[in-house]
Amino acid sequence: MAETRRITRAGLEKLQAELDHRVAVVRNEIAKEIEFARSYGDLSENAEYTEAKKKQAENETKIAELEDYIKVAEVIGDDEISDDRVSVGTTVTLLTVSETNDDFMATKGETVRYAIVGAQEADPLHDRISDESEVGRSLIGAALGDTVTIQLDGYTLIYKVKEIEKGDQL
Repeated sequence: MAETRRITRAGLEKLQAELDHRVAVVRNEIAKEIEFARSYGDLSENAEYTEAKKKQAENETKIAELEDYIKVAEVIGDDEISDDRVSVGTTVTLLTVSETNDDFMATKGETVRYAIVGAQEADPLHDRISDESEVGRSLIGAALGDTVTIQLDGYTLIYKVKEIEKGDQL
C-alpha cells in the first residue's frame, strides 16, 4: 500500500476542489477545443489539434496525480494539532541564531514564520513549507525554546523556536 501523506482539512478541500474543477470543467473545455480543431481537417498538420491534445494529456496527468494523492491523504484532525510541538497544521515563529547567506534573506536576530503544511499545500514563496522539505523535516517535533539546526545547500541555519500556533496563521 502507498505511504500516507499528511494534509490539513483545508488543504484536502482545496485539492478536491481542483480535482472536481479539472474533471467537470477543464476536461469539457479541452474536449470542445479538440472538436473545434478537428473541424480544420488534416490532423497531421493541425497545430490547434496538437496543442489541444497536449493540454488534454497534461490535464489527465494532473487529474491522476490529484486522485492518487487524495487516496493516500491522511487529514490531520484539530485534536492532533497542538501548540506544544511543531507539526503539520502549525505555524512556527523562529529566531535566527546564526548568520546566514543573503540568499536565505535571514540575519542573526531576525524572526521568520512558517506554516507547516502537507507537500501538496506547500508554497515556499508565501512561507508555507512542506513537512517533507529539508526545513520542514528539521522543524517537525521541535518544542518551544528548542534550537534547530538545518543543513541546506551547504549552509547551516540555526533557529530557536519562539512560538508555535495551531493552524495556518499566515
